[in-house]
Amino acid sequence: MLPLSRTIFKAYDIRGIIAKTLDAGVAHKIGQAFGQAALAKGEQRVVIGRDGRLSGPELTAALAQGLQAAGVDVIDLGVVATPMVYFGTNVLDTRSGIMVTGSHNPPDYNGFKMVLAGEAIHGEAIQALYHSIVAHDGSASAKPGTYATHDIRAAYLERILGDVKLARPIKIAVDCGNGVAGAFADDLFRGMGCEVIELFCEVDGHFPNHHPDPAHPENLQDLIRCLAETDAEIGIAFDGDGDRLGVVTKDGQIIYPDRQMMLFAADVLTRHPGAQILYDVKCTRHLAPWISKHGGVPLMYKTGHSLVKAKLRETGAPLGGEMSGHIFFKDRWYGFDDGLYSAARLLEILTREADPSALLNSLPQSDSTPELHLELKEGENVALMDVLRRDAVFPGNEQIITIDGLRVEYADGFGLARSSNTTPVIVMRFEAETPAALARIQGQFKSVILAAKPDAVLPF
Repeated sequence: MLPLSRTIFKAYDIRGIIAKTLDAGVAHKIGQAFGQAALAKGEQRVVIGRDGRLSGPELTAALAQGLQAAGVDVIDLGVVATPMVYFGTNVLDTRSGIMVTGSHNPPDYNGFKMVLAGEAIHGEAIQALYHSIVAHDGSASAKPGTYATHDIRAAYLERILGDVKLARPIKIAVDCGNGVAGAFADDLFRGMGCEVIELFCEVDGHFPNHHPDPAHPENLQDLIRCLAETDAEIGIAFDGDGDRLGVVTKDGQIIYPDRQMMLFAADVLTRHPGAQILYDVKCTRHLAPWISKHGGVPLMYKTGHSLVKAKLRETGAPLGGEMSGHIFFKDRWYGFDDGLYSAARLLEILTREADPSALLNSLPQSDSTPELHLELKEGENVALMDVLRRDAVFPGNEQIITIDGLRVEYADGFGLARSSNTTPVIVMRFEAETPAALARIQGQFKSVILAAKPDAVLPF
């Protein structure tokens, strides 16, 4: 049995490497600690589910036993997309749930995304689970909880199909990257009236074709090829656990989530004029003026699905989104991130157009980079970010935003460096009005990073 490693308790979920920092013993302890936290909030039941990772069955069984040992009743949804666990906490007799998923991490990772009494826990609440495990004497409840399975598939699909209506039939290509969304995407989109070309929709925890992370262009090349070679009008992609969305146009352009948010915001603001629209620090500088133009109030916030969900609850905003592909609809939906539902909402908008790709390609954009990663050792990313925030000096009168890392706003672009909360990397993104401006901004960031860490191997 592995010793408990504090490193797996991240900012907004728990995530570790199988047989190194995570095993069934650790999962059992997490289940018991979460169960005790649920009972303290008056929650008697916890819904659980898992994605298609190879370690999922063992971890989920141990997690369920830990929850039961705490005296909590378990409702096991089986193999589902992460948003289906969130859906369960809204429609079943519980407001607490745990999804066993490694999300977009490599195949040897797994982890837990958690909702406690209706709130996606993060930060101190996750650290509290660690401290609860350390302090616990190992004893179990005198009255163990019960275990039951539940098939939520039909209710979830019916809820979306009852909400989202296409203006016309459309042929789409869908790439699930062998992630768990593949078990549901076909039924959802065919149920909506789409003709579907399926790419890698067989759930396979080895991820044999490409990594299930649509945030990176290399993972969308199969979808781009499919659109070029077939009569599909648009391409949709999902990450490993189905809570994030990727979009590709007919001509092979990647529509990153910050531009997807423009369409979603314009639509949502027709029903919620004057509302706040949330987006994270990685998003394009074109998004705020777009939101304002369409009668909304832009609000930039930290990256992290749990953090954005909490801010959405706090502000009452009807829509939030992250550059990584997490989109949160509180308009007509429940406020949690759901790649499948977001894709359905996108198709609802696009089918009003004769040429969906023309609409997507017309959205404002500048020269920009995808997410760039400076790979570091465990913990180095946080330390380096602390040094940069303290010591980095940028020439000129730039606006420096420090709500999450360093976002430096220039008259003609922006640069961002922030510490990932899931892997030991510094995440960077750059955008500018011209290639020369992009190179200049990247050059300034390169200088300040190398000043802080001369041996850094930068990806640009």
